[in-house]
Amino acid sequence: MVSAVLVAVACATGTQYGVKALVDALSQSPHAMQPWTAFTFLVSFIAADNLLWRLAGWIGSSTFVGVTGDLRRDLFQHLTGHSPAYFSARWPGTLSSRITAASNAIYTTETLFIWNILPPCVATVASVALVATVSVPMAAGLSALAAVMVFLMFRLAVRGRPLHIDFARKAAAIDGEMVDVISNISLVRAFVGRRREHNRFDGVIDLELKARCRSLKYLEKLRILHALFTIVLALGLLAWAMVLWQGGAATTGDVILTCTLGLTILHATRDLAVALVDATQHVARLAEALPALLVRHELRDHPKATHLVQAGARLSFERVSFRYPDGHCVFADLNLEVKSGQRVGLLGQSGAGKSTLFALVQRFYDVQHGRILIDGQDVTMVTQESLRRAIAIVPQDVSLFHRTVMENIRYGRPDATDEMVLAAAEAARCDFIGKLPNKYETLVGTHGVRLSGGQRQRIAIARAFLKNAPLLLLDEATSSLDSDSEEAIRDALSGLMHGRTVIAIAHRLSTVRSFDRVVVLQNGTVVEDGEPDSLLRRKDGHYRRLIKSELSRLSRDAA
Repeated sequence: MVSAVLVAVACATGTQYGVKALVDALSQSPHAMQPWTAFTFLVSFIAADNLLWRLAGWIGSSTFVGVTGDLRRDLFQHLTGHSPAYFSARWPGTLSSRITAASNAIYTTETLFIWNILPPCVATVASVALVATVSVPMAAGLSALAAVMVFLMFRLAVRGRPLHIDFARKAAAIDGEMVDVISNISLVRAFVGRRREHNRFDGVIDLELKARCRSLKYLEKLRILHALFTIVLALGLLAWAMVLWQGGAATTGDVILTCTLGLTILHATRDLAVALVDATQHVARLAEALPALLVRHELRDHPKATHLVQAGARLSFERVSFRYPDGHCVFADLNLEVKSGQRVGLLGQSGAGKSTLFALVQRFYDVQHGRILIDGQDVTMVTQESLRRAIAIVPQDVSLFHRTVMENIRYGRPDATDEMVLAAAEAARCDFIGKLPNKYETLVGTHGVRLSGGQRQRIAIARAFLKNAPLLLLDEATSSLDSDSEEAIRDALSGLMHGRTVIAIAHRLSTVRSFDRVVVLQNGTVVEDGEPDSLLRRKDGHYRRLIKSELSRLSRDAA
């Protein structure tokens, strides 16, 4: 493609020489070509110029699109490799906007380089070379002036980069604001916040528009400066050629050649200046987007990581100490052992460390000290994918894709047959599916908004059932269900948990009464650990106090 462009530009510039040859032939200048020979020479250049441009365009139509697609895939693949902590501190809309902005900036920069930067550069060099056939001093002076102009334009364009980056950053924030409001539209409606959000968005738009105006006006100043410079340059070149003609040092064809070359250089440098300025703006967008996207992954597989060998899902915390990146310490020298096939209830007040423990088991964070072992294998020494294949989780805040019920359940095991999906849904007591408009082919909406909280949770339970992993994590798995549904789910869970290692976070203590063991956390420390009945008999025990507190709450609710 580049070769075709280079030859096409050379032919386009050669066309100017063809015009000179034809004029000299028609005016019967000494040593001129025959008129028809000059005509053939000129037509050949014109034909080659146009055909080679079309060849380059044909290749570019697939090449540039392919590069853009590759870039989006690579950026998305890298982005999804980050831990949940990365996304918790960033707007999803801004991240997706930056992927689009980066790919569009690359596409635009590529096309600018091939169609708008490379051609005028080559045309200017070729034109100067042809000017040298008329006057070497003229060509030397022209080269020096062109070099100075391009250098100044480039320096001035770079100086405006902070303005372009500021505009790119504010443009990315626009998408983040929109996605944030749209994803919380129910909250906006509930608190009569439309006008407030409109006013807030108007303010963000105003900031973006001002930044864009500053960026564009700076670019326009560069174009005005270039226009004045090139006008003077072209007029000076033509005047010089006429002086040479008056002195007999140049033919009529030479004057016409100099005139056309002057116009070519004028147009070429104008296009080059515009392209360079535009490219600077798009490169600035790229410079804003890529550093935010290409952040080094916080969690990476160890170079010698192996696949986790599943052998019953025995879980061990050995002197684990962990603090979040903001410095908040959760665990200090935590020791905890969960035997294979054991069902453990995890209790404690909010902030005790229950959810953090789940996150560490799944290796969403790395501990600062100690080890977490599954079947004797350090979770940092096995691949993350093999680790998470061994874990099924039912979260409190259920995540569903805007896809069908069937697809959301099958996400737990992509190769599962329809019969396996139906069996998992039945085990999770998803009897409501038969009442949906399109049953299993019903779209659940963004985040499952078309389903109730209890229905979403049963979909998540079915998804975990289908995964059939040896380690099951239940985070308030029945919190969104009514009493009847909770009883049905408890029966289903009882059958599913047989033969598996289960850790369940529960606020409804009835959920863990039939478990093998209860662990009570307080400020990141295990304060009680034992069988539910044994702990219940402790007069001043933490578990006993939690039971009493729950019974008192239920009594007040009943009253």
